[in-house]
Amino acid sequence: MKILLFTVWFVTLAFTSYASAVEFNTVEFAGKRFTVCRVNVRKERLQLFHRDETGQPFKRFDRLAPWLESRGQKLTFAMNAGMYHGDFSAVGLFVSGGQQVVPLNNASGDGNFFLKPNGVFAVTETGARVIDSSEYPNLRERVILATQSGPLLVRSGKLHPAFNANSESRLFRNGVGVPSPEFALFVISDVPVNFYEFATLFRDKLCCPDALFLDGTISSLHAPELKRSDSRMDLGPIIATTE
Repeated sequence: MKILLFTVWFVTLAFTSYASAVEFNTVEFAGKRFTVCRVNVRKERLQLFHRDETGQPFKRFDRLAPWLESRGQKLTFAMNAGMYHGDFSAVGLFVSGGQQVVPLNNASGDGNFFLKPNGVFAVTETGARVIDSSEYPNLRERVILATQSGPLLVRSGKLHPAFNANSESRLFRNGVGVPSPEFALFVISDVPVNFYEFATLFRDKLCCPDALFLDGTISSLHAPELKRSDSRMDLGPIIATTE
């Protein structure tokens, strides 16, 4: 049944495909609009960026893009990829190019990151996945890329228990869901939404059994094919594709 739903979803959303394996679409759900960026992780190399070779954080797409261009690469898709401290270092796990830069953070604390269960978006040798942070140490596959954030929006088809459908806390939000190991869906709301609305989008519209919140308020998207490059606030980790 899940396979049937997944296939129908691909047809009905009618993604616009460009030169790369990143596809874009705008969807309406519960009266609100979202931009969905679908990345085929087996055809497209997702990368995490944070600091340049001098140790300076990129912070913005318009700093990352020219840095890449000087190295013969074009930034084709980018989104903020997790929460960060005042010095722009990642709050939780950060694995780039198979190398762990920041370790897993299973501490308790205040704020969305620590609203357990939180989770990890990872790309391994077998594909993309979103898992509970507590399960990450049990992974036996080589991890190519990973970023930790919180809370988990959807876990095994169930919404986070703390979410309230009537919550008035509505912000621009972004996150990532995994409908299958082959694809990662990066989503940003085009209008303010609460956690419940955002999570149900992933579960009920995008058919993602697992999805992770990346951040709110600062949520930003770089998509040249959509003629869009947000610059709301400075960013920490950035996830991106290049060509």
